[in-house]
Amino acid sequence: MPSSRFEITMKDETKPKPVSGWGWWPSWRPTSMSILKNTEAKILDCVQNHVWARFVSLPNQDQIWTLTITNKNPLKTPKPVAQTPLVMVHGFGGGVGLWIRNLDPLCHSRPLFVFDLLGFGRSSRPRFPMDPILAEEQSVSSIEHWRHALGIERMILLGHSLGGYLATSYAIQYPERVSHLILVDPWGFQHMPADRKSGSPKPGISRWLEALIVFSGLFNPLAVIRAAGPLGPKLVNRLRPDFNRKFEDIFDDDTMTQYLYHCNAQTPSGEVGFKAMSESIGWAKRPMLDRVHLLPPTLPVTLVYGGSSWMDSTIGARVAEKRPNSYTRTVVIPGAAHQVNADQPEEFNRVVQSICDSVD
Repeated sequence: MPSSRFEITMKDETKPKPVSGWGWWPSWRPTSMSILKNTEAKILDCVQNHVWARFVSLPNQDQIWTLTITNKNPLKTPKPVAQTPLVMVHGFGGGVGLWIRNLDPLCHSRPLFVFDLLGFGRSSRPRFPMDPILAEEQSVSSIEHWRHALGIERMILLGHSLGGYLATSYAIQYPERVSHLILVDPWGFQHMPADRKSGSPKPGISRWLEALIVFSGLFNPLAVIRAAGPLGPKLVNRLRPDFNRKFEDIFDDDTMTQYLYHCNAQTPSGEVGFKAMSESIGWAKRPMLDRVHLLPPTLPVTLVYGGSSWMDSTIGARVAEKRPNSYTRTVVIPGAAHQVNADQPEEFNRVVQSICDSVD
C-alpha cells in the first residue's frame, strides 16, 4: 500500500490476546488473523485520504484495532477542520472494513476514528462474562479506556446496530464525552415481542436472520460459520448474497463476504458477550428503551433508520417520548436496509455530515 496515505505502526505486529482452549479449530477453518489482516488491507487500500492504522493498548493489555482517517487535502476544505472527531462503532459481527463507503466522505471536516469492538475483528478477543450487565460493562469500559488512551476529550459518537446499543450505554455513563449521539438502526432498544417468545416468525425478517435467531438460541450466534470448516466461506456467500452486491462497484469479487467470514471465523469472544446481552439475536435482555431517560437532556440524539430495514423506526418516537424537552430526531433513509451506511451511502453520508456540521 502507498505509505503516503496508509500507515501501520510497529504495534501492528503485536497479536491481540486470544481466548485459549480452541487450538484444534484453525486446522479445520480456512482462516487466521493474518488472512483477516490481508483481506482488510485490500479494502482499506481503496481509501483516498490519510489512514493511520494501529493497535491501541488498554490498561489490561487488551488491544483495540483502530483507524484514524484525516483529510489529505485540508487546504481544499471550505472551512477550517473541526476539532471534535467523529467516532463510528460497528455492529455485531462487523469490523472497520464495513465503513469503506463512508471513510473518505466523512473525514473532510474533522478527524474520523473507527475501531473494531473488543472481541471482534482484529481487536483482542478476551473472555466475556455470561452476566448481561457485566458483559455490557466490559464493552463500554473498553471504549472509555480506548478514548482515554487516544486523548479524545469529546466526540460525535455514532453506533450501528449493536454499536448503537453500546454507544447509548457509553453516553449514559460518560455523557461529558459525547457532543452528539447518532444511532444507526440501533439494536436492543425494544422489549422482545410475545410472539417471538412463542417462536412465531416476525414479518420482514430475512430467512438468513430467522435461521440465525433459531440457531443462536442453542449456540453462539455465528457458530455455524465456524462449524462449517472449509465450507464456511461458501456458507457466508450463501447466507449473505446481498453483501457483495452492496460493494460491487468497488470490488468485482467476493472481497467483502471474505472479510465478513474472516472477521467471524476466528475464536468467538465478542460474540459470546453479545449472546450474554441478548434475549435472542434480535432483542436485548436489558432493552435500552428502559434506560434512555438517563441520557442528559442537553445531549442531542439522532436516530437513523433504513426505510427497508427489519428494525422498527417507530422506536425513534418512543425514545423522544422518554426524553421530553430534549433534542431527539429520527431520520429514515428510503431504500436502505439494515446496513444503512452501505445500502444508501450518499444519503447516509449527507445526513451524518449535516449532523457533524451542526456540532461545531
